[in-house]
Amino acid sequence: MQKNKSVTLTGAVVSISGDKSIRVASEYKIKHPKYGKYIKKRMKIAVHDQNNISQLGDLVEIAECRPMSKSKSWRVLRVIKKAN
Repeated sequence: MQKNKSVTLTGAVVSISGDKSIRVASEYKIKHPKYGKYIKKRMKIAVHDQNNISQLGDLVEIAECRPMSKSKSWRVLRVIKKAN
């Protein structure tokens, strides 16, 4: 039997949506199927921040979890780097 490894991502906090809620932008690159050029993509994820530990511009590590609301299915694991 395999253990479920939770999916983790890193990204920057781009918005503080309210109490215990933030938006994190995670960037990644994909290769264009025809031309082979690498394209930068970004996804903005609604994240649950239980203790309001992150601020705007922080680099955070997030993990997938049970749905907290209609749009929040991620939670903050730790703050990697604080913003100035």
